[in-house]
Amino acid sequence: MEKYYKEFLITVEPFNVEILTSAILSFDVDGISEEVNCIRVFTKNLSIGTKDIEQSIKKFAENNLIKTFNIQENILLDKNWNKDWEKKLKPIRVTDKIIIKPSFVEYNAKSDEIIIIIDPKMSFGTGEHPTTKICLKLIGEFIESNYKVLDVGSGTAILSIAAAKFGASKVFAIDIDEWAFENGLENVKINNVENLVEVRLSTIEEIIEDNFNLIVANIQRNILMEMVNEFKSHLSYNGYLIVSGLLEFDDDIIRNYYEYNGFSFIKKLQIDEWIGLVFRKSN
Repeated sequence: MEKYYKEFLITVEPFNVEILTSAILSFDVDGISEEVNCIRVFTKNLSIGTKDIEQSIKKFAENNLIKTFNIQENILLDKNWNKDWEKKLKPIRVTDKIIIKPSFVEYNAKSDEIIIIIDPKMSFGTGEHPTTKICLKLIGEFIESNYKVLDVGSGTAILSIAAAKFGASKVFAIDIDEWAFENGLENVKINNVENLVEVRLSTIEEIIEDNFNLIVANIQRNILMEMVNEFKSHLSYNGYLIVSGLLEFDDDIIRNYYEYNGFSFIKKLQIDEWIGLVFRKSN
C-alpha cells in the first residue's frame, strides 16, 4: 500500500528562517528543510492543513515581524526526506569554544574546543536556531562545576549535553515528546555523557528531584509562564533559571511576571529578534 506525506512550501517577506521554524514547531512535523527563499515542511500527519499553519504565522505578522507570507500545500508519495536534508548539514560554531556537528560530518577539533555531536531528526535543536545558541552561551557563562541541572523541554538534549561537558555533576533532560526522548537518548550516548545525563519522558511536575543549581527551558512563552511555580520549587536558593524560546516583544511580559513571582532578573542576551533571560531565585 502506497504511503503519502504532506509538503508545505512556506515563504515570508522578509525571509526569516528562524521565525518560520518557530511557527511550525508546535505541529506534528517530521522534517524541515531550508531552501533559498523558503522552508519545506514535511509531515506524515495528513490532517494538518494550510489554515492551521496560517494561524501560527499570523501572530508574527500582527507583531510586524513579517509583512506577507504564502503557503503552498502538496500531497506526495512518501520518500526519505531526511537523507536529502542531512546532506546540507555542516558544523556550527556557537562560540569560540562550542562546536555543534552531526556524527557523519568530519571536523578537526582544537584542544580547547567543546564538540557536541547532535544527530537530529529536524532542524530545531541542532544549534542553528538563535534560541539554542543563546541558551548554550548562557549555560557556558553561568554554570559551575558540580552543578545539578534540569533541562525542561530538552528536545535533542543539546543543552543537557553542553551542561555535562561544561562540568555539571548531574543533568536531567526531560521532554513530553516521545521522539525527543528517543533522540535525546541517542545523542547522549553519542557524546559519551550517559553517566552524567539522564533523559526522561516526563513533565516537570513528575520530577521528584529538587535543589537544582540551574534550570534551562527553551520553550514557548505561555508554557514558561505556566511553569513559573514549578521552576521556583525545583530550584535551590539563589539557583539560576535560563529561559528562551522568546521574541523581543516577550521581554517585559516575562520579566515582570517572573519578578512578581519571586525571581530576580540577572541578564538578557539577544540574537536578532530572539532573546534569552537569566533569573535567580530570590525567595
